[in-house]
Amino acid sequence: MVVALRYLWPLLLCSPCLLIQIPEELMEPPVITEQSPRRLVVFPTDDISLKCEASGKPEVQFRWTRDGVHFKPKEELGVTVYQSPHSGSFTITGNNSNFAQRFQGIYRCFASNKLGTAMSHEIRLMAEGAPKWPKETVKPVEVEEGESVVLPCHPPPSAEPLRIYWMNSKILHIKQDERVTMGQNGNLYFANVLTSDNHSDYICHAHFPGTRTIIQKEPIDLRVKATNSMIDRKPRLLFPTNSSSHLVALQGQPLVLECIAEGFPTPTIKWLRPSGPMPADRVTYQNHNKTLQLLKVGEEDDGEYRCLAENSLGSVRHAYYVTVEAAPYWLHKPQNHLYGPGETARLDCQVQGRPQPEVTWRINGIPVEELAKDQKYRIQRGALILSNVQPSDTMVTQCEARNRHGLLLANAYIHVVQLPAKILTADNQTYMAVQGSTAYLLCKAFGAPVPSVQLDEDGTTVLQDERFFPYANGTLGIRDLQANDTGRYFCLAANDQNNVTIVANLKVKDATQITQGPRSTIEKKGSRVTFTCQASFDPSLQPSITWRGDGRDLQELGDSDKYFIEDGRLVIHSLDYSDQGNYSCVASTELDVVESRAQLLVVGKPGLTSLVPRLVLSDLDLLTQSQVRVSWSPAEDHNAPIEKYDIEFEDKEMAPEKWYSLGKVPGNQTSTTLKLSPYVHYTFRVTAINKYGPGEPSPVSETVVTPEAAPEKNPVDVKGEGNETTNMVITWKPLWWMDWNAPQVQYRVQWRPQGTQGPWQEQIVSDPFLVVSNTSTFVPYEIKVQAVNSQGKGPEPQVTIGYSGEDYPQAIPELEGIEILNSSAVLVKWRPVDLAQVKGHLRGYNVTYWREGSQRKHSKRHIHKDHVVVPANTTSIILSGLRPYSSYHLEVQAFNGRGLGPASEFTFSTPEGVPGHPEALHLECQSNTSLLLRWQPPLSHNGVLTGYVLSYHPLDEGGKGQLSFNLRDPELRTHNLTDLSPHLRYRFQLQATTKEGPGEAIVREGGTMALSGISDFGNISATAGENYSVVSWVPKEGQCNFRFHILFKALGEEKGGASLSYNQSSYTQWDLQPDTDYEIHLFKERMFRHQMAVKTNGTGRVRLPPAGFATEGWFIGFVSAIILLLLVLLILCFIKRSKGGKYSVKDKEDTQVDSEARPMKDETFGEYSDNEEKAFGSSQPSLNGDIKPLGSDDSLADYGGSVDVQFNEDGSFIGQYSGKKEKEAAGGNDSSGATSPINPAVALE
Repeated sequence: MVVALRYLWPLLLCSPCLLIQIPEELMEPPVITEQSPRRLVVFPTDDISLKCEASGKPEVQFRWTRDGVHFKPKEELGVTVYQSPHSGSFTITGNNSNFAQRFQGIYRCFASNKLGTAMSHEIRLMAEGAPKWPKETVKPVEVEEGESVVLPCHPPPSAEPLRIYWMNSKILHIKQDERVTMGQNGNLYFANVLTSDNHSDYICHAHFPGTRTIIQKEPIDLRVKATNSMIDRKPRLLFPTNSSSHLVALQGQPLVLECIAEGFPTPTIKWLRPSGPMPADRVTYQNHNKTLQLLKVGEEDDGEYRCLAENSLGSVRHAYYVTVEAAPYWLHKPQNHLYGPGETARLDCQVQGRPQPEVTWRINGIPVEELAKDQKYRIQRGALILSNVQPSDTMVTQCEARNRHGLLLANAYIHVVQLPAKILTADNQTYMAVQGSTAYLLCKAFGAPVPSVQLDEDGTTVLQDERFFPYANGTLGIRDLQANDTGRYFCLAANDQNNVTIVANLKVKDATQITQGPRSTIEKKGSRVTFTCQASFDPSLQPSITWRGDGRDLQELGDSDKYFIEDGRLVIHSLDYSDQGNYSCVASTELDVVESRAQLLVVGKPGLTSLVPRLVLSDLDLLTQSQVRVSWSPAEDHNAPIEKYDIEFEDKEMAPEKWYSLGKVPGNQTSTTLKLSPYVHYTFRVTAINKYGPGEPSPVSETVVTPEAAPEKNPVDVKGEGNETTNMVITWKPLWWMDWNAPQVQYRVQWRPQGTQGPWQEQIVSDPFLVVSNTSTFVPYEIKVQAVNSQGKGPEPQVTIGYSGEDYPQAIPELEGIEILNSSAVLVKWRPVDLAQVKGHLRGYNVTYWREGSQRKHSKRHIHKDHVVVPANTTSIILSGLRPYSSYHLEVQAFNGRGLGPASEFTFSTPEGVPGHPEALHLECQSNTSLLLRWQPPLSHNGVLTGYVLSYHPLDEGGKGQLSFNLRDPELRTHNLTDLSPHLRYRFQLQATTKEGPGEAIVREGGTMALSGISDFGNISATAGENYSVVSWVPKEGQCNFRFHILFKALGEEKGGASLSYNQSSYTQWDLQPDTDYEIHLFKERMFRHQMAVKTNGTGRVRLPPAGFATEGWFIGFVSAIILLLLVLLILCFIKRSKGGKYSVKDKEDTQVDSEARPMKDETFGEYSDNEEKAFGSSQPSLNGDIKPLGSDDSLADYGGSVDVQFNEDGSFIGQYSGKKEKEAAGGNDSSGATSPINPAVALE
């Protein structure tokens, strides 16, 4: 209801005439309802029509004045007049085209009845004849090329705005530009003429819209004299011609300023406003900047405007001083009013304008100055006031305001009537509102005189409470409503004729409250957000909770799952940047609405496709050839500040579709200056980056190509190494294309022996290597590599020391001795070799060792060799992980990049150690107090076995009561333990011993029969043939061994009675009859334990002879062993044939020829890749062709991998080889592997 009152309130302020029914017999003053416009132009073909319509009771009478003199249209001669009845409008029709000329003037209409006279505004009637251009003789205009000229138009004057066009005789428009332009006055201005302007048909056309006529001026002949020297001159204004001018602009109208200049070269025009910036939203520049148009001029546009015309020789300016004035406009317009007798009438008339308008009053069309002085009106501060009005004072007043820019007129009547009091608001209305709000109880009263209104609440005046406030129109307002404001309210309206009363009922409800509103949040793009809202309502009202986003109602959209709204929850899925904004929970009833807002910010990577930074390259002529300034517009940060911009470039010629970063700048920076490299095709782009990552890259710029230049860098990683004993291969890392500084780059290579001051040898190559031939073995050289392109050479290069090819070392390391550290480790020492005998860079020492077998006997199996690489500055190595009580062979060799030198050999033996753990310890239960232990000797004796140590203890006693005793017989394989408790489980530990002591133990846990439960056959089954049956069972784990009897029984026949052992798992009964059913009975200690049935195969009872030895188990096992042995021999023969003969490294080195191998690379040896060989082969013979086959695959080249550097406790270095051997030997093979080790990487065994 409060909402309803809000919309009803404006109606209560309307005129009383709109809210009550005026009696028909009540008279009404005249009111002008329709009139002609203030300015009326009549053309020769038009009739003269003046309108004047008015309403009123009694009927209105009309009269007209022209130029202040009474005018009666029907009395005019020579014309026909049409005038409608009950109307002041008339139409005059003449009999010639010039009749309207005599009716020009200022007209005004008066409408009158008994209550007064209303007056129309002034109507200015103008008659315009057919437009004609005055006859004139147009002389040719002669001008020299480069000079300025003005072609005049001077069209006939017109009351309506004209449209001017310049055309030629072919009705084609004269082309206009900065040099040639038409002014607002219609003249055609040439800043300077060209010979192409030489035409004889420059014609000015004037279009008169009122008469729908176009007339043209006589053609102007423009003759341009050609000249060979056009003289430059500074600008001069053609319009306006003076240095300043003053203009008056009308408020609300457009302002047009114009500057047209001549000069050579053609001047350009700029507009300035010294007092401040131009209003960008209202200013436009037209006619090639020669015209400034300012729309809807206001007082703030007062001031100076300058136009500046300039060219390369100078400038000229003109100052416009604009004064903004205004035609009269209303501040408070007088309105019609009804009054009762005795009241005071007041009509306000307030106007504004520049200059300030003059205000005059009329009563019934007569100026107040001409009325009798005894009238009871008075004029006070622009208001007309009448006191104690009576019905005879009914009148129509006119307020008129005038200045030099226009005139305003308003008619307003004062109507004095007598009417009884009446309340327009319905009686017994009920109003509802909520606590804390404001209620409005209506009591709209009407009458003449105006009735007085009294408001009561059940007889108590409401004005005693400050929360109650009555309005002049009778409405009662109650602010900050409380529950006890509920009740009945009375309104009494009375005047001198009568009084009336109505009742209003007010009910105050509980206000709606949001108990938990949505909370502002920040979420990432693509995620979802949930807003919740809870509210309390008055139980008697219908509640509602809705959601709004930025002021618009939200609802679930058909098939879209964007929004989910349920039970006071709003879920927004797949958040996008367009979803951010203010979200409101609106809790409402029919009486009130409350709202709680939350802000959602969606964050993410900066910029979208439409918002990515826009790249603008500045004028490159303003920067050096090696710099460019890149600027861009800031990217949309998506609520996460931009931290930096990444500037990238692409070279579509050298590296298409690859982008390289030129650097990053802070996020508050929108431009940067970049240093460019010579001869690069730069295409730039910019990417904004915030905490969520990089945004979309900007559109790419145009391509910038920098000029060529000499190289600024030389190659790095220059090396000189020989791959043969008589050459040196010089290599380097080629320059990156960005450093070429030209389309191509080459390399100037210089070399000379180190220590000589002789001339440098040099060669220019394109590939990143050069092979220098015919060198001595391992000679140092000074090397320089310089970049060269078409623009010159790079900087002076640094000198690098390289070496020619190495030869195999001739030095033999001298062993100082081998120190036994323990049973599995020894320390090997040797003396440093003579570097002169190394024939190259000493890369280190290769230590090879292998186990020849136990000290008891030598192994005849394949020998596995282990390798360790020791750095050149180390002359000792600890060999660990050796087998105790073993014989070893040791070789130490020096190696360089070429390969291994001769070896020094030595043999040593390791002392005894403790043995490994015994194998396969089994527990067999013999009785409830005894166990039989069975085992196998250890795989690794590590010495001479002296026996075993057996220990055991009950598990439940935590190791207490442990028993231990020595078994002195090393050949012992079983031991029987007695006197065990049948109720305990034991932990058994068995160790083998040598003189060094006991070794690792094998442990088992178990107990006797009492722990295993009642004797059980487990999973027992029987199968049968024609004359036999096999009974098999699976011994239960932990079950003690026991004896039992088995019996086969058939009808009239009984077989068996054999005594069996539980651990044997199966039994075969022979001599059974075919096709016979047997029952099998099992007995233990004469007690029946188990029964099963079986039937033999066959068709009858046949007595078979006893089985031969071929069916015995021992025979089957013997044959199987022979077959397995043959299979092993075949496999060994196949391996022998496929691998070829094996030779020791020493034998191989003794038999190999002095071949040439490739040098080491990266501090290893024998490791030249196929790619390098192919590269050299393009300019040199294949290096592989000079390398001799090296025989056995036992060379260290078979052990691949890289050096694994380790240090023992004494600081010695350990490197380990892998034991991979996969080379194939095919007599005189083409193996390229040298005798040097490669890929050393496997731990010693």
